[in-house]
Formats: sequence, C-alpha cells, structure tokens
Amino acid sequence: MEKIYYTSPYEREFEAKILDCRQEGEKYAVLLDRTAFYPEGGGQPSDTGYLGETRVTYVKEAGEMVVHYTDRPLVPGMTVKGVIDWDKRFSNMQQHSGEHIVSGLIARRYGYDNVGFHMGKEGMTIDINGVLTWEQLMEIEREANRIVWRNVPVSVLLPTEEERKNMAYRSKKALEGQIRIIVIPDADSCACCGTHVAFTGEIGVIKFLSVMHYKGGVRISLLCGRDALYDYERKTDQLLDISSQLSASTFATADAVRRLKGENGEKDARIGELWRRIFELRAEQLPAGNGKIAVFEPDLAPVQVRQLCECLLERGRGKIILVCSGDDSGGYSYCMGSRSTDVRDAGKALNTALQGRGGGSSQMVQGTFRAAQRDIEETFGKICAEFEEEKKWS
Repeated sequence: MEKIYYTSPYEREFEAKILDCRQEGEKYAVLLDRTAFYPEGGGQPSDTGYLGETRVTYVKEAGEMVVHYTDRPLVPGMTVKGVIDWDKRFSNMQQHSGEHIVSGLIARRYGYDNVGFHMGKEGMTIDINGVLTWEQLMEIEREANRIVWRNVPVSVLLPTEEERKNMAYRSKKALEGQIRIIVIPDADSCACCGTHVAFTGEIGVIKFLSVMHYKGGVRISLLCGRDALYDYERKTDQLLDISSQLSASTFATADAVRRLKGENGEKDARIGELWRRIFELRAEQLPAGNGKIAVFEPDLAPVQVRQLCECLLERGRGKIILVCSGDDSGGYSYCMGSRSTDVRDAGKALNTALQGRGGGSSQMVQGTFRAAQRDIEETFGKICAEFEEEKKWS
C-alpha cells in the first residue's frame, strides 16, 4: 500500500482505488490502494477529511494496511478522490516538529528522555523522566524558538542497519527493519513515524503553558504554531477584559488581583465577625437548657448553619441542638450537634424520614432535608424521644 503521507506530507488531495468496505458498528472500514491520510500513532492523532462526499472521521493502521473509518459506505473497485483536513494536518505537523525540538534539546542539555507524548484537542503534553524547573524550561523554550527562527531544514532519513550503527538518535524502544529518522540540526535526531514540516520556520513559535510533577519526572504542556497563536489570542482577550474591570494596565493585573484579594480577605473577616455577634445575640434570646432544641433561621449558608449550631452548643442552649435554614419548597440545610451525645444514628434516622442527605462526626452531623418545617420539627422531637426511651443517649 502506498503511504503518501510519508513521501509527500504536504499532499492534500489524491486519487485512490477502493479495495474493500465493511461495516463496523455505525461506521464503515474502508481500505484503499494508496492514501495520504495519516493513521493515529506515535502520539499524533489521525487525519480526517473526505473520500468523495463521504466523511473520514478516524484512520488507523492494521498491519501494513491503513483503515479509513467513514460515516457512509463506499463501493469497492471504484476510484475516489481523497481530501484531508489540511488545517488539522498542518497543525499536527507544527506540534510534532516542535515536540522533537524540545525533547531533543532537553535530552542534549539534561540527559532526560521523553517517555510520553500526546497531542489532544486542548494541547500537547510531553512526559520527561527527570525533574525540570520552570526557569530551566524557559531557557529550553528560548533555545527552541531560536532554532525555529533559523528556519533550518527538517530531514527525513532512511538509513540502512549498517549506517544506523554509527548514528546517534533518540528512540523510545528498540526497533528493527527499516527505521525512519527525523533530523533537525543542532536540536534532535529521533526515530519517528509522524508527519513533520520541511523547515523549522513553519512551526512559527513554541510556547510552554505549564509544568507539573508526574511519575518521578515532569509533564510539560505546550503549544506550537497556529494553536499557540489562537491560545494567545484567547488569553489576550481575557486579560484585556480583566484589566478593564480592574481599571489596571494589562501588566499590572496580577498586582491588582492580589490587592483585591487582600481587601476581600479583610472584608470577609469583618463579615465573619459580624455574623459571630449575630449568632451570639440569637443565643442570648434562647434560654439555657438540657434538652433538645430546634432552631430555624432564614437565609443562612451551610457554613453559617454550622456556626450557629456551634455557638448555641458553646452557650449551653440545649443538649441536642438542630439548626435549619431554608424553606418548605426548596428544602433545608441542617446541622445537628451535641457536646455529650453521639448524634450519628439520629442523623441517619432523620435523613431516612425526611429525604435527607449528609453525615459527620459523633458530635455533629450536617446535610440537607427535603421536607417541610413542621415535619422536621415533629420528626426531630419523635426521634429524640425514641432515643432517650431506648437509652441510646445519656
């Protein structure tokens, strides 16, 4: 089978004879006598496009053949025109060639290997089996882009086994037979089955996005070429929007956000203190006691429901205290606590009776009820009485 993507990676259209077409589930598996569609492999996604009017959604290798998955059947024996999605193909070529430059430079400078590579919809990742800091990666990025701007040729070599003995090249695994080696001067020499640009200048730019520790090494996220430009455009739009809302220049947004977070932190602390005083005043309105008490307060967040329950317990307003906030139509957030009694079983019983969800510790349980206030009060009183009668509570 003639694999045009190896000999002419810039070929966008071609003609081929249909050898076979078989249905596989909702798709059709099509075999051709020649193809320009690159099959998924080596971390690079497959090409997509058309065979005549039929959409090609995925391509994979099956032995020496390439299988094209289409949304409609094609007739064996007929000649068809193939058209690949060039924008996707060229972007994949930019990404893959950029990855070779980065991986080659890291191997040369630090001796670390590329042990994982993936090109996805959200970007490209490279897994390196050694730890690199962001500062070190920025040096690699600058060097990689210098190679891009020098516009050096990207060569495809098919050396004999004897010639390979005297060649230094990267490879993730031992290979036999005819091996295809991609060479980028001053950057990399690597065994590869993917498609690549002819000159590094076509990559445009290489931009690292993030780095994280991964399996004893690091995982680098990056973009090249068109995708890097689109990413920059989206981030620039967001930065301009943020800077406008903060009334700060684009290069002062980080300082403005830090200042705003500090102000909000102070405001939250002040609001928290005011809520604490409100809860203390609410506690003063209730008599001290040793029994059960259910309190309903409007418009409290779940964390505030818990804070009010804790405040009432601290001030001895009851041995078993249930605090709820919400309404009959939307349900209630609740917190039930005690300083002397394990409330977990009672919480489970309330959840079962009141379409509730939640849980917690022996001294405090929290969750939600899908029930009316009257039903909550009656059920709470009933369960407390049953637990006291069965001596489950001291």
